[in-house]
Amino acid sequence: MKHFTLHPFDADSDLKLSGSISRSNNRLRLTYDLFDERSQVFIPAAKSPTRQNNLWQTTCFEFFLGVQNSPQYWEFNLSPSGDWNIYRFENYRTGMQEELKFTSLPFEINVKAKQVSLTIELDLNSIVQPDQPLDVSITTVIETSPQNITYWALQHCGTEADFHLRESFVLKL
Repeated sequence: MKHFTLHPFDADSDLKLSGSISRSNNRLRLTYDLFDERSQVFIPAAKSPTRQNNLWQTTCFEFFLGVQNSPQYWEFNLSPSGDWNIYRFENYRTGMQEELKFTSLPFEINVKAKQVSLTIELDLNSIVQPDQPLDVSITTVIETSPQNITYWALQHCGTEADFHLRESFVLKL
């Protein structure tokens, strides 16, 4: 299990965002813990989960998986509302398609007064082989007001917030 802390791009914040990730028997387990002492984060209302586009326009937990030594990667979007989506890319921001090998993406969300936790356990067998090493980037979009959206990542590698830069896929699984 690897522990992580996310950092905002070009912003000061009193929020804290951390978690852990592991891969065993080609099953991924990822947990996010968002600490919000001032209860300032906008959390979309919970509803019956569906596949949705544009989830990153408000608070959204995300992660990216790339096969090592390959330009192909996947973007996973998890909204606190329960909505989700997965996109497959052939290369940096090209060939984007919804990943149809997944018809649901169940994850647990727990919202308390000053903390939001999200946990997902995911079988990767439909997209990668158990022996394929993965490069991982863990990211989050946080909305605290309509005009204040911050972008959080393990590492920001560009001059703008860009979660798709392969250099930012710094965790190895």
